Amino acid sequence: WSMTKLRDVYLRRYNLRRSALEFFLMDQSNYFLNFTTKIRLKVLTSIYSVHPPNFSFNSSRHPQDLLRKSGCTQKWVNREISNFEYLMQLNTIAGRTYNDLSQYPVFPWVLADYKSKELDLNDPKTFRDLSRPVGVVNPNNEADVQAKYRNFEDPNGIIGKFHYGTHYSNSAGVLHYLVRVEPFTSLHIELQSGRFDVADRQFHSIAQTWKLLMDTPNDVKELIPEFFYFPEFLKNMNKFDLGRLQSSKERIGDVILPPWADSPEDFIYKHRKALESEYVSNHLHEWIDLIFGYKQKGQAAVDAMNVFYYCSYEGAVDLDAIVDPIEREAVEGMINNFGQTPSQLLKEPHPVRLSLDKALEKMMKSDHKKPDLTMMLSELFTFYVEITDNKHPMVFLSPPRSGSKGLLQTFMTDDTLVTVCDNSLIGRHSWLPYDKHSNRGFTLEVDQSHILLKGKKDPNAYPMRSSSYHPSIEMNSHLFAVSHDAKYLFTAGHWDYSVKTFSFSKNKYVSSVIRHFDVVTCLALDSCGWYMISGSKDCTSVVWDVSNANNTNPKPFQTLLGHDLPIICVAIATELDMAVSGSQDGTVNVYSIHQGLLVHCLTPLGCVSPPSIITFVAISFQGHIAFSAKDKKNHSVHVFSCNGDNLGSKYVAAQVTGITTIGDCLVVVDDAGDLTLSRLLGLHPVYDVPLHVPIQTVVATPGNTHLLAPLRDGKIVYIIIILFYDILMYVVCIKFNLYSYYLVF
Repeated sequence: WSMTKLRDVYLRRYNLRRSALEFFLMDQSNYFLNFTTKIRLKVLTSIYSVHPPNFSFNSSRHPQDLLRKSGCTQKWVNREISNFEYLMQLNTIAGRTYNDLSQYPVFPWVLADYKSKELDLNDPKTFRDLSRPVGVVNPNNEADVQAKYRNFEDPNGIIGKFHYGTHYSNSAGVLHYLVRVEPFTSLHIELQSGRFDVADRQFHSIAQTWKLLMDTPNDVKELIPEFFYFPEFLKNMNKFDLGRLQSSKERIGDVILPPWADSPEDFIYKHRKALESEYVSNHLHEWIDLIFGYKQKGQAAVDAMNVFYYCSYEGAVDLDAIVDPIEREAVEGMINNFGQTPSQLLKEPHPVRLSLDKALEKMMKSDHKKPDLTMMLSELFTFYVEITDNKHPMVFLSPPRSGSKGLLQTFMTDDTLVTVCDNSLIGRHSWLPYDKHSNRGFTLEVDQSHILLKGKKDPNAYPMRSSSYHPSIEMNSHLFAVSHDAKYLFTAGHWDYSVKTFSFSKNKYVSSVIRHFDVVTCLALDSCGWYMISGSKDCTSVVWDVSNANNTNPKPFQTLLGHDLPIICVAIATELDMAVSGSQDGTVNVYSIHQGLLVHCLTPLGCVSPPSIITFVAISFQGHIAFSAKDKKNHSVHVFSCNGDNLGSKYVAAQVTGITTIGDCLVVVDDAGDLTLSRLLGLHPVYDVPLHVPIQTVVATPGNTHLLAPLRDGKIVYIIIILFYDILMYVVCIKFNLYSYYLVF
């Protein structure tokens, strides 16, 4: 890999030996390499000496120091990150990795109700007791666990007392859960000496697995992250012959779900909701104390009945001191079999998370972090700000971008919000996600050029930025993308088939690159600022490297084929290795970025012949693919999983003019002036506001704190969370005409 792509290198253990490194790249991929201890130090020293430009120099810190340095605990306490995000960060810092089955990320069982037809997340009885290890969640097991600890004595004095002879996370447990998905299927068969395990021991029912855990303390498996985002592992899509249950002779296929889940996708959605619920938020710190915290070792672990077999703990075995290769191999096999306890991150009780009300109140008063819109859909309100007029409405609006900051600059500086009008006039507006003078919720200082434009009576009096757009191209939001450092605007639609780069500081185009053989119709940038994708009338898409020095001169990285008609819209998610293109041929193609392979070809459901036209496409942070389509009769929106399963489709009343995703919601705007939020799973509407003016497009700010949508009358509409006290303040301000903003309830 290029050293410019290196973001982090973490010190890792392999078989409890401190000999491995895990490399994290800017595109979110990571690689685990094992060395000897001495070679690992040389490799790390060599990397440090090169000074990679994007490298974090915190990698050599102890996990406890890394946790303190990251600040993620305080972010979680303040509800700035989700429970899922925090657990993933704790796992990563503690050495857990997807690249080693014996150190796979560990997540908690959060529910205890797998029998009800409806899942009640407001009932504490629905949840598992997170303060106790799985082996003693059922109080009936406590006596056996205590007796096992008291009565165990090793004559040789090597093996210490323990409550459990198995572990909550080991390679066999991971393969047990993921047996239906390759490459884990092959690894499971290899572990079982060339065949599947006995059918009755297979993972065939979630309720049955929980029941077995509660009935005996001999199995103490916790969960893996896939239970909260990956429905495909619950399906036997490859039709593996997993055998028949001995009692019922029933053939094992898909995992049997609880009655409250209608499908694997529904199970994942509700299970993720349970993880983020108030009960779990209020008690998750207790589970963290057991797995990563002060109850992991010592007397606190004994008191909590949380002691495991000795060779699962770091420092318990010194493999380098074992001279006999046969003995060393046996010990390594034992470590793999029993699993490995994560590095201890905390030696004192973990802080409690703020209640939702207190967290919201704190965020509303903060200048740095505002609440995610999806946290309080009932408290959303709408503002309008006049930017231009209906003669030259905005056709493009970028999410606010942060400019580069100095090394020691920690104070908040204004972000840049870029607009493009239908006459190609570019505007750079100063944006802050809070109000400098009140609690209104944002600050916007309009570009002087737009103020001048509004004052011109002659619509052609203000010069256009470029006259190079192809006459067949109508100005629209697909044609523009803003670099992550807010220094450049990438533009498409030019007569010479190029992608051009406009420099804001130089106020001119600074580069023009050509890779397509017809007019470029659309552009999109990833969330990392690493890759951009373009689509063209030549029926191809091109992935461009726009990282670092390539900002001013994008370099073609991959050409994607597979459409029969011109491409209308594109989207890209580097962290998911996913590029998506929608075409006039009525298909949405999903590609792998790095291999350039066509992975899926999606078609909208319910559209009539001839083929519909795909008009907009978006990718959610979980990999959902959302797109809009139109045919001769109807307009529709559709959501598919990253593996090609339809999660929802519905008709809409007017032509869609923009879509985006925030959290688990899809935002759709149309030319009738309606803005609608719907759940990605099933597309059930959860919020709707009629604006009565055609909407040009829609974007979400970082952190999903605001929704911004330019209207055809030249205004921008802002949707934010406003609490009741702030509403009263706004009413007073509006009544006395203190602000040139108005509020829509």
